Amino acid sequence: MHMASLLWNVKSTLGIRLLHSVKMIPRPLVLCGPSGAGKSTLMKKLVDEFGPYFGFSVSHTTRSPRLGEEHGKHYYFVAWEEMEKAISNQEFIEHAKYSGNLYGTSKKAVKDVLSNGKICILDIDLQGVKQVKKTDLQAQYIFIRPPSLEHLRERLLGRGTETEESLKRRLDTAKEEMVYGEQESNFDRVIINDDLDRAYQELREFIQPTIEEMKKASKSQ
Repeated sequence: MHMASLLWNVKSTLGIRLLHSVKMIPRPLVLCGPSGAGKSTLMKKLVDEFGPYFGFSVSHTTRSPRLGEEHGKHYYFVAWEEMEKAISNQEFIEHAKYSGNLYGTSKKAVKDVLSNGKICILDIDLQGVKQVKKTDLQAQYIFIRPPSLEHLRERLLGRGTETEESLKRRLDTAKEEMVYGEQESNFDRVIINDDLDRAYQELREFIQPTIEEMKKASKSQ
């Protein structure tokens, strides 16, 4: 038997075994957008409607647990040295320093969700998106943006939690994110959240084909 034929038979046999022994592994869904653009609200609506098809990876952080937070549920709370070592070992898909602490999403945390046949939702910032693009995850990328910076400013002020300094910082960051978000091919879909119901319908239509594939795969097992 020729080597090429032998290799094809081995790959085919492995493929058949894998097909019958594992679930469909969907692509992760990356949501990015300025703070205040409505990502969390849209994500909640998506999970409310299609909950069984989604999963969330548990992030790592070096900050201390807050009241009511549990290790392994809300975050993996780790020492700075431990997380730095894991980062240097390339165990993280994305990581960033924020308010004096390290935060990150480990490869294992995402693969745990995917191995259960669920779409892993990653709600990450611009830095995280760029890092995920360097991995082999083959994620789907959606950018949620406000209709304008002025509209975003009004939303942030409406929260009643921003100081003048933090508001300026968030808006400066939003400008950078919106420029990147509008560049062709950076995202699979850009959704302008000027109307929540319409924005959600657009998000729903984007992910619906994947969910239909998952339903078919589930019935065939």
